[in-house]
Amino acid sequence: MTQRLSFITMFLVWLILAGCQVEVKPVEIKPIHITIDVNIKVDRALDNFFNDIDAAEDKIKKEEEKK
Repeated sequence: MTQRLSFITMFLVWLILAGCQVEVKPVEIKPIHITIDVNIKVDRALDNFFNDIDAAEDKIKKEEEKK
């Protein structure tokens, strides 16, 4: 009886697995475009520009305070 039950169970498992199909699709790799370098360059250029203006302003204020 147990052999018959084991055979039926194995047959059912085989029947279920026989209906499964595994399909492997190729992985598609797309290029990634990053614009952070441009933003950093612009940010640094603006910081340098405004630092120059701030330095000139501080220099003018110090000269006015000396008078």
